[in-house]
Amino acid sequence: MSSTPSLARRTLARGLSVHPIGIGGWALGGPDHNLGLPMGWSTADDTASRRGLETAYQLGANLIDTADVYGHGHSERLIGDFAATVDRDTLVLSSKVGYHRGTAQHAYLPSAMRRQLETTLENLRTDHLDIYFFHNADFGEDDRHLDEAVAQMRDFQRQGLITTVGMRGPHRYATERVTVEKGQRGDKYARFAYLARKIRSDYLAARFNALTPPPATGRPDIFARAASLGASVLINKPLAQGLLTGKYDPHDPPVFAPGDHRLRKAWFTPGALKIIQDGLMPLRQRFGDSTAALTRLALQYCLQQTDNAAVLVGFTRPEQITQNLTAAGSPLTDEELTFVRATLGRLQQNLDAHSEVFLDEKEPGR
Repeated sequence: MSSTPSLARRTLARGLSVHPIGIGGWALGGPDHNLGLPMGWSTADDTASRRGLETAYQLGANLIDTADVYGHGHSERLIGDFAATVDRDTLVLSSKVGYHRGTAQHAYLPSAMRRQLETTLENLRTDHLDIYFFHNADFGEDDRHLDEAVAQMRDFQRQGLITTVGMRGPHRYATERVTVEKGQRGDKYARFAYLARKIRSDYLAARFNALTPPPATGRPDIFARAASLGASVLINKPLAQGLLTGKYDPHDPPVFAPGDHRLRKAWFTPGALKIIQDGLMPLRQRFGDSTAALTRLALQYCLQQTDNAAVLVGFTRPEQITQNLTAAGSPLTDEELTFVRATLGRLQQNLDAHSEVFLDEKEPGR
């Protein structure tokens, strides 16, 4: 197993040593539905997924993140088949519980969590997880399952079934965005702060990229929050699901099959793709017109936020793995970072002005 010379390993919470670019396993689950919503990736292919995992490992990536609900176990099983061919001690495996409750009344019932973890370990063909995440913040009415769910996680640790505990950063439960009027939604930041005190997690999973707006005045960003909690961050969607690499043509927009979550994402529509194409032009002119050049900007923007984080890149083709793990290259200067932030800040504002739908947090870049 070789490593990319320009990207040294990072030591994160509880001493986990990882390549700064890890692998997100969501797309490996393929097309799927959950909670009445499309939530998978119709463009996945199992043969390509396996080659991609092998390529990532050869290039030094050792962190692989998945969840029980990704393809309802399919992603975990694909990763497990690969993991069984290498030394387990060379991998950092992460999974999640909370969005797949099976026949249980609630996903965070201790008995349901135990069954899910047993199945996850079986799927991943391992006897322990390095990180186990609470996948969402829904602990039942009046948080009736919160204390017992946290206690169950601690018991998993005592048994050696998991090494560290993770939780999502500020976010909304998946169905809330389509069932609750915007003005009636709770404060996700206050909710996160409350749960962080209760859970005391080692890792935060956070959606972040160069399109993420800066925090409101007086509110710390996710990296400052993590530092205050003594936690590390796993950054997801650093490439905004490919949108920041310029891969989509507004004149030939992508077509997604049933079970693909992008069917309900406004940023993949022709109008939004045109705004993104135009907004990326200053970056192309300054840094280069290739996909690799734009990938470098997006990844370095995330990697340079803090040393206390790793980014997770998803893929559906092994060529994407090669590009992501070789394109990061050298860090950006402070002036270059400022230019990228200002350029994509204008792009973000243009997207917001295009339609109110972008303010509803349905797009992958937020």
